[in-house]
Amino acid sequence: QVRLVESGGGLVQPGGSLRLSCVASGIAFRAYAMGWYRQAPGKQRELVARIASTGITNYAESVKGRFTISRDNGKNTVYLQMNSLKPEDTAVYYCCIDGAGYWGQGTQVTVSS
Repeated sequence: QVRLVESGGGLVQPGGSLRLSCVASGIAFRAYAMGWYRQAPGKQRELVARIASTGITNYAESVKGRFTISRDNGKNTVYLQMNSLKPEDTAVYYCCIDGAGYWGQGTQVTVSS
């Protein structure tokens, strides 16, 4: 069975950094594109970053230059390095297998002083 487990969220001050991890099991990880999404209270879930099986990445305009998505196929893990965090980055962050309908449980990121 497919399982995605996120970790690395928490409370951080504006300007700080966090690294999120998502470990996948039950899939041929290297064959799939992976995505990070986020959902803030009262807002729709939105794409933050995506990484193709080839390693090609794309980002939401709001996080370009601050966030970096990467993957380690040997560890079945996708990462989201988040720098220069802003209060508006506060949300629950989810990883997903792009286009396959599998989601993790989410990890809370709160940016506040």
